[in-house]
Amino acid sequence: MIKNINKKTFALILIIVSMAFLFSACSKKQSAAKIKYIRQIEQWHKKRIANLKKENGWLNLVGLFWLKEGTNKFGSDKSNDIIFPEGTPKFIGYFILNNGNVKVKINNGLNVKNDDKIIHETELKNDLSGNPTILSYKSFRWFIIKRSDRYGVRLRNLEAPLVKNFKGIDYYPINPEWKVQAIFEKYQDPKILYIPTIIGTVEKDTSYGILKFRLNGKEYHLNPIEEDNRFFVIFADKTSGVETYGGGRFLYVPKPASSGKTVIDFNKAYNPPCAFTKFATCPLPPKDNYLKLEITAGEKNYGHGH
Repeated sequence: MIKNINKKTFALILIIVSMAFLFSACSKKQSAAKIKYIRQIEQWHKKRIANLKKENGWLNLVGLFWLKEGTNKFGSDKSNDIIFPEGTPKFIGYFILNNGNVKVKINNGLNVKNDDKIIHETELKNDLSGNPTILSYKSFRWFIIKRSDRYGVRLRNLEAPLVKNFKGIDYYPINPEWKVQAIFEKYQDPKILYIPTIIGTVEKDTSYGILKFRLNGKEYHLNPIEEDNRFFVIFADKTSGVETYGGGRFLYVPKPASSGKTVIDFNKAYNPPCAFTKFATCPLPPKDNYLKLEITAGEKNYGHGH
């Protein structure tokens, strides 16, 4: 009888020990996966900061000037229609806006360049052309942007103080629980999204379906826009205007497999350019993309925003 009890006890001990090893192995595996994921998000964030500091990033913007139809004189002198900052010539030349076409004429003796060639007169392609004409003078760069029916001059300074003094962006602790499963359900007919912008215009875009996901037992949804073989989402939540930028945040989501399943990773929610500079023309969340919960993941507001 004692032997039988000992055998049973021994077997029970073996089971307990085996289970302990199993749980320990699972725990270590989960911990390793979590550490790997956190490092991936940290690398993503480092790349994000590096992109902000690039020549075509958002930190070096120092001006946005809307053109009027006809002649627009520009330079740093206050008598110009468009006043560039100090460090540029007093009288650079003038832009001519004529029914959506923009030309520039540069005054003699100035080293204003396009593709390293000094120019005197040229037609300017805008940013929506996909290949805007970029002019340069020393550390300054400028080109034409088109927003709705408005045309403007976007000015960069590669030596802008914000680039030199930028310390990074605060973000919430990286939490894998904010990487949530989602289902994409196609609309029978595509939905037109009316997207307001920071400059007071309203842009139209198309959403071909809805992203549905669950958090804390409740279902939520977002209307994405297709962009570069992935989904682009502009959203706001209860942290907007408190801990995060008041104009919402941006997020990319992988397009779903044939099953409709995809993943929304809110740890990659990031600030629009307007969180850093008043010279951007950011879209704002469409009314259907206001989430009635706190998304405590991703980037927090930068400074006081704009």
